[in-house]
Amino acid sequence: MTAREALAAWLEHLTHEKRASPRTVRAYGDNIMAYLNFLEQHEGGPLALADLGKLSAGDIRAYLAHRRNGERALSPRSLSQALSSIRTFHGFLDRRLDTPNAALALVRGPKVVPGAPRPVSEDAARGLITEASLDPDREEWEVLRDEAVLTLLWGCGLRISEGMSLLRRDAPLPSSLRITGKGGKTRLSPVLPQVRDTVDAYVAALPFNLSPDEQLFRAKRGGPLSPRHVQALMQRLRGRLGLPASATPHALRHSFATHLLGAGADLRVIQELLGHASLSTTQRYTQVDAAGLLAAYGKAHPRA
Repeated sequence: MTAREALAAWLEHLTHEKRASPRTVRAYGDNIMAYLNFLEQHEGGPLALADLGKLSAGDIRAYLAHRRNGERALSPRSLSQALSSIRTFHGFLDRRLDTPNAALALVRGPKVVPGAPRPVSEDAARGLITEASLDPDREEWEVLRDEAVLTLLWGCGLRISEGMSLLRRDAPLPSSLRITGKGGKTRLSPVLPQVRDTVDAYVAALPFNLSPDEQLFRAKRGGPLSPRHVQALMQRLRGRLGLPASATPHALRHSFATHLLGAGADLRVIQELLGHASLSTTQRYTQVDAAGLLAAYGKAHPRA
């Protein structure tokens, strides 16, 4: 088997066994094709599957250096993603094609400094929800649904997937929701009265009879509402309000954390509400609300 045939087998595995999205398969394929192209030039000819098992850590580092310093230089984040693709590819070669490569464990990726979250302001969050409630091109229940979804994301700090996972039996919403987030981590998210009221209004106007185990939020023809709909909704609303492209559904989750922090909430509490495994992830919000932290310091320190 050649290296390119091994790549084709891996992409088939991703498509049919892992059921990865076409976009994911294409991204993986592009990354590994660039990797193989470089290795073939580096080695002076086509590679066999066995050659991939004999690559040294220096060979792999040479490829990363090429991508970091070439004409189309990759950022540290993109370079880290390229290395992740290589690790995943070689993991498949080890498990399925009996071609391990121990040298890969010696290669470290670039240090990636996570960027600061980009929330929307309190006024912008209110404006988005108000604008959603004034859409003349939608039926009343759709308007109420959009308003409920945005209020839920901002009011409870949910990811889109978490909000879309709510079932009909979850409404009326309780005083706190038990949310299963990334990695199967479960957390409790308090529900504000305003959030409960908007969801209740949507449910009262919903024209479909749902079983308790069906998804709560529905699309125009009655099917489950997709995250893509919420993303398109935010894109439309931010265009009307003149907000930047960073005003996404996930920005409402960032806003939830930032606005709590600005009001003096404890960082550990925000960590629990967001379901972050590490406090360092939550601490990124301190970069956003430095003014709020200084104000809280001024009020709290005895010598301020």
